[in-house]
Amino acid sequence: MPSLKTTVETVVLRAAMGLPEKVQRTLLRKPVVLDGQTLAAETQMLLTLQRLTRQPCLGELPLAESRAVVDVQAPMVAGRQPIGAVRDLIVDGATGPLAARLYQPAARLRDDAVPTLMFVHGGGFALGDLESHDAACRVLAERAGIQVLAVDYGLAPENPFPGPVEDCFAAYRWLVENAEAVNADPTRLAVGGDSAGGNLAATTAIKAAEAGLPLAFQLLVYPVADFVTRSRSRELFDGGGFYLSRTGMDQLTDWYLPEGTDPADPLASLALRTELPAGLAPALVVTAGFDPLRDEGERYAALLAEHGVQVEAKRYPAMIHGFFNIVGAGREARSNAEEIADRVRAALAVGA
Repeated sequence: MPSLKTTVETVVLRAAMGLPEKVQRTLLRKPVVLDGQTLAAETQMLLTLQRLTRQPCLGELPLAESRAVVDVQAPMVAGRQPIGAVRDLIVDGATGPLAARLYQPAARLRDDAVPTLMFVHGGGFALGDLESHDAACRVLAERAGIQVLAVDYGLAPENPFPGPVEDCFAAYRWLVENAEAVNADPTRLAVGGDSAGGNLAATTAIKAAEAGLPLAFQLLVYPVADFVTRSRSRELFDGGGFYLSRTGMDQLTDWYLPEGTDPADPLASLALRTELPAGLAPALVVTAGFDPLRDEGERYAALLAEHGVQVEAKRYPAMIHGFFNIVGAGREARSNAEEIADRVRAALAVGA
């Protein structure tokens, strides 16, 4: 049950983000323009309210407090999203069972062999869970007309690298082996995720190709792709004003990559890989204009293309990191999330 303070802040935030853009621009007075991009008015409004209420950037606080912040912030922008059916289940992890959640779109409840995407949530490898990304998974499933199997992998620092990589691949292998049990079409299986989850979805696709497992598509939403290089987008946007800060990202990295781990490991820094396996699934790589991770995600998309992988790189220039979860407040972020779902629908030939 949210506190009264959180309830009031949620009402104010959604009301402010729902104002007509012209009114938002008037209230904000000056748009944020950087690197030739203009921040969406609704996003500027969100960041302004977060600053006024002194909400920390992702991962800046100690572990328990950072996790609690995600628990509070995620529902504020999620809203109540319709879905045909939801079923909690258990899948295999690398060292034990993992909690998972199957989202079934209303249009496909009576269908057999439904295209199915395994979704891996973000949160810097240490934060987030099935609840933090519940709304985004509902929108993705309903809009794309696919099943979404969300997986709750083991988090760092309790389960550091390569634990989450191994968990996610084990979960995908479970999906392949149990496709019939969850009415999944084995010829139209996909993986996807956002941020840290985008990284883990990409590593799952790589390991699936190496193992010869079927995989039709990968959706990588502003993926973490480089723990080594100080990119231009990190220089521009990690000052803390655009949801991610250098302090928070450094702490999340320390939790995920224990002392002695090579940050250039090819299963961590994907954009630095020199080799990719044959048969890697086609990909959609989504980035946000005002995101410190923008450039590394786009470098990974370029790397895929260089290795002959069918890839589409799509930047949303007015967005910040995390916009894929903002489906219950404002208009532009929701519209962009729906457009991403439409691309997934097309990639998996839903309705064909």
